Formats: sequence, C-alpha cells, structure tokens
Amino acid sequence: MRDLIAETSLDVGHLVAPLFVREGISEPQPIVSLPGVVQHTRASVREEVKSLADMGVRSVILFGVPTIKDFIGSQAFDPEGIVQRTLRDLTADVGDSVVLMADLCVDEYTDHGHCGILDGPPGDPSTSVDNDATLEVYGRIAVAQADAGAHVVAPSGMMDGQVGAIRSALDAAGHKNVAILAYSAKYASGLYGPFRDAVDCAIVGGGDRKAYQQDWRNAREAITEVQADIAQGADMVMVKPAVAYLDIIAAVKAAVSVPVAAYHVSGEYAMLKAAAANGWIDHDTVALELLTAIRRAGADVVLTYLTHWFAELNA
Repeated sequence: MRDLIAETSLDVGHLVAPLFVREGISEPQPIVSLPGVVQHTRASVREEVKSLADMGVRSVILFGVPTIKDFIGSQAFDPEGIVQRTLRDLTADVGDSVVLMADLCVDEYTDHGHCGILDGPPGDPSTSVDNDATLEVYGRIAVAQADAGAHVVAPSGMMDGQVGAIRSALDAAGHKNVAILAYSAKYASGLYGPFRDAVDCAIVGGGDRKAYQQDWRNAREAITEVQADIAQGADMVMVKPAVAYLDIIAAVKAAVSVPVAAYHVSGEYAMLKAAAANGWIDHDTVALELLTAIRRAGADVVLTYLTHWFAELNA
C-alpha cells in the first residue's frame, strides 16, 4: 500500500554515475576519502560503464586526471587528452545506449588548481581569474569533447557567460545537437574535499573559489544564475551540492521548465559512508532516504557516487 501511493519515485534511470579516469596508471586506484570509488584506467572505466549499462544505468559523467598540468589546462581540450580518448572508447563500446556526459572545467588540468585562466602568477594576492580568457578555453574544450563523442557537456566553472560561449562554439563546429548541462547554482561549499582528492586538485598558494562560486547564504541569487544560463542556451541546469541545498532545488524546479539536475557531492557521500562504517546509521536505509529527498525536492536527474550501489540493489 505504501508503494502504491508513494508520491516520489526513485529509479536507476534517474541517476548519473560520476567516473574518474586517470592517465598513466595500470590498475584502478582507490580514493581513500570516497570509499568504493576509484580512479579508473581507460580499460577499467570501459568495463565499469558496460556493467552499469547492463544494470540499466542510462548515463555517466567523466572527470579526467591528466599526468601533465599547465597554466591553461591544455589537456582538457587536447584531442588526445584522457577524457577525449575515453569518450572515443566508450562511444565504440556503448554508442548511444548510454548518455555520455563530460565535465567541462580546467581545475583538474591546471597547475594552479583554479577553474579558470589566471591573469597573474598563482598565489599572488593581486591575481584573479580572467573570465573572458577562460571562456575561449571553455569553447575549445566543448568542441574537443563533442568531437570525441560527448552527448552532453557540463560546464562547472561558474564563469559569467560560459553557457553562451560554449553554445556558440559548439554550433560553429557543427555540434548543434550536443546538449549543455550547466552547473548553474554551484555553491562555494565545504563538501567538495573528497572530490579534490579524486582529481588531485589543490589551489596553489591557498585561496578559494568564492570569487566565482555562489555564496551558500544566498538563495535568490541561484534563480538569477539559472535563468541567465537558460537564456544563453542551457538545455539542463544543475544545483550543487544537493542534500544541503534541497530548498534551492525546489525553488529552481518551480521557476524553470527545463530538466533540473542535482549533484549529490563527494562530501555528502563520504559522510554517509563514514557514519555507516562506524555503525551509527543503517547505510542502505539512509542512502535511499537521501536520494529520495533529492528527487522529492524536484530533481529530475541525480548525479551520485551511489549509482552503482543503487543499480546493484535493484538489478
């Protein structure tokens, strides 16, 4: 009876699996702060995507960890960059049966750790991110990812005008059908720590990303950001993090007609795993409660490190 009249559904088709693929390793590397999650090799990520597809998972999003990082993050747009090579692998394996998304940013690829191109030396107090120079690089990344087979590019850098610049670059390159999932309401959260372990990303000289990520004290600002991205051509919009921002997800869902995604981020996942490992909570019960809460708040799509676990649970 409870299942019959339940107001909110949670299905494997609602979930996207974030996957890390690292250059220069011969076997998957466990990520200590993300129990059960690894940095994949090109070979192991292919097997993981095939396994996920067999269990009904319809989408994955790729994050690259290159061996070489530089000032502009050139490996992010190199046709032979780790994500581009992996996209070609997966296109050959699964074709259009799995939606292939690619994170579009440079923080994993730069030697200074910021999400954009700097206008001065790293660590200098007068140095800041050059928004317009970054947009040109983002356009190059989008085209490289689309050329390699990405169905969706997902700009996460929170630069002003990034969606418009990416849409223009994709259209000019003939990729009019490649969709944009915009990280529209991405907050300067303390819940990203394990992710930065996963991609070996730290800001040189200290500092933070508060100049371009949203203030977690603000809610109305999220709607402004979301509407700006939609006006520039975003096909989907995302709120990040998820569980601590359910009010933002609900507000965005009420304000827009495009699909709304939410990212159940690394810190949210790690807290669940740590509490369960200590016997303080029941892992499966709470994991289902958290994912359902994100859906109940209004998310059409949930990016979560729990995707493989949930798919196995429901296989």
